[in-house]
Amino acid sequence: MNQFMKWLSDSFAPTMKDVFAKPWLSAIAACMQKIIPFILTGSLIFFYNVIVSFVPALPDLSPIANYSFGIITLIVAFMMANQCMEKLKHPQYVINAGITAMCVLCMVATPQGENADSLSAFMSNLGATGIAVGMIAGLFVALVFHLWGNLNFLRDSSVPDFVTAWINVLIPNVITLGTTMVLVFNLKLNLLELILSVFMPLVKVGQTLPGFMLISFVIAFFYTMGISTWLWNAVTTPIFMVAIQANIDAVAAGQQATNIVTSESFYTLAFITMGGVCCTLGLNVLMCFSKSRQLKTLGRVFIAPSIFNINEPIMFGAPVVFNPLLMIPAWINALVGPLYVWILMSSGLLHIPAKMIQVGQIPAPICSMMITEDVRALLWWAILFVIYLVIWYPFFKVYEKQKLAEEQA
Repeated sequence: MNQFMKWLSDSFAPTMKDVFAKPWLSAIAACMQKIIPFILTGSLIFFYNVIVSFVPALPDLSPIANYSFGIITLIVAFMMANQCMEKLKHPQYVINAGITAMCVLCMVATPQGENADSLSAFMSNLGATGIAVGMIAGLFVALVFHLWGNLNFLRDSSVPDFVTAWINVLIPNVITLGTTMVLVFNLKLNLLELILSVFMPLVKVGQTLPGFMLISFVIAFFYTMGISTWLWNAVTTPIFMVAIQANIDAVAAGQQATNIVTSESFYTLAFITMGGVCCTLGLNVLMCFSKSRQLKTLGRVFIAPSIFNINEPIMFGAPVVFNPLLMIPAWINALVGPLYVWILMSSGLLHIPAKMIQVGQIPAPICSMMITEDVRALLWWAILFVIYLVIWYPFFKVYEKQKLAEEQA
């Protein structure tokens, strides 16, 4: 075990941090962070609509969601190109590349066939279902601008600087838009469906129990080594967004929601992230009643953010990160949580979320009942809390014994 922990801390974790610090991967992670406010805007409106269902006299605020979360793919395209230019050190292109990516995406999202003139079909293509398309459009534009920027065209010429700047935006603009035009309008390729078809196997695997557990474990595993959970949003966001949109559409059509693996089930429900990723609320409660003065003090300091599912303080302050005694139960929790949620939802013992509400800092189990619209969530949350306590307890007591020995010394 000691050798394994040494390898994790001295070799694996530093290598992974270096990999994720690479400009392209860093840009993708940054893009996923930048779009969060727009997702939250839509979430607030969906939450507001829950209130409207009880108070019909309230005004309709749906356009706010339609033109924020409803065009999230367009926003992703801009942010992806924008962040790539920032991380790749092309400050002169951060705005222009983002705008070009939006233009490319609009061309790709143009409806074809019988829906060619349909505004609603066009808006639908800009919604959450096509988020992977926005990522690809942004990366394509960023690649062209990056390669062109490295050429330093007209850098030492006598041409005025503002003319040089225009030319150095004009040429990659023409290349990206011209290439897209040929593919979409001349060769009649439906790039939207083509890109989505490439991502669909990933989405389908994500909607299985093994996929659900793998997502949870990978995020928790790297988090216990101090690597941010935000880095995985590039993988999970397309899976989660497509799934919740399908659930919303199914319920609107009078059918049942079937996709269990959504951000709402993973985060907002606060079962898999009870107290935060790795389910640290149970650990925090045990710390509050510890015989160790240090652990008791830290537990009482950390309990407030834990209630709101914010656990960076306890992860790095207890610490759980690189603490072999506490990393193991954190990994176990990451597998137990999705298994528990899957059993409940697949068996009909808990409603599958069908509203896009990604506000993970609402205290549980209030958020659990709110997102499922199922009062049974209160009972299932309480049972799972006890399960997590049982998992944490033996490991915590060993760690507490070590702390007591340190304090006595």
